[in-house]
Amino acid sequence: MTYSGVIFDFNGTLFWDTPLHNKAWNIFLKKYDLRFSDDEFFRLIHGKNNRDIFISLFQRPLTEEEIKQFINEKEGLYQELCLQTDLALAPGVENFLDFLKNNNIPYTIATASGKENLDFFFEHLTISNWFDYDKVVYNNGEIKGKPDPEIYQIAMSVINKKPEDVIVFEDAIAGLQSAKNAKAGNIIVVNSNDDNYNNWADYQIIKNFDEVDRKLFTI
Repeated sequence: MTYSGVIFDFNGTLFWDTPLHNKAWNIFLKKYDLRFSDDEFFRLIHGKNNRDIFISLFQRPLTEEEIKQFINEKEGLYQELCLQTDLALAPGVENFLDFLKNNNIPYTIATASGKENLDFFFEHLTISNWFDYDKVVYNNGEIKGKPDPEIYQIAMSVINKKPEDVIVFEDAIAGLQSAKNAKAGNIIVVNSNDDNYNNWADYQIIKNFDEVDRKLFTI
């Protein structure tokens, strides 16, 4: 079977920044004296949007002002850490995006990141060479967070493709479940952080986008 559309998660998929997010979160958690085991940290944070994360972390209702303050604080830490790196895209990504672009295969991004990080990525990474900012689906405060399928369903409509025609690339468990819930035709797991994907062994797991078989796509 071949596919005619592609949707990418961003963090940990196109941009391998999970250690940077983890470091920023650890600085944030220490400041607010919040302590979690590694398993709790993974379950509460990876692949989810900030609103859901902060409510889970503080275990109480939060005002919009509090949520905005926490988002700006944590993402400010994250962006500072990013600027201390080479800000390179994932291995093989540029070649793969060129392949999609040159063969007129529709694609976009569906990310749990908010606008503050999306703007940062378009400013400091080279993604504008391949992606249209206005077609990126991001956490705008209204879309349900992963593992809900909504963000991938919206992205499928953006590229005008039926679920069965789409391949989703994801790294986070919540995101993988979101893609599955959206009934994506295929899911490819991007193992950017050596996480445990035992429950996703039926899917291809890659560490470089050069591993993706181009014959999977309708050209």
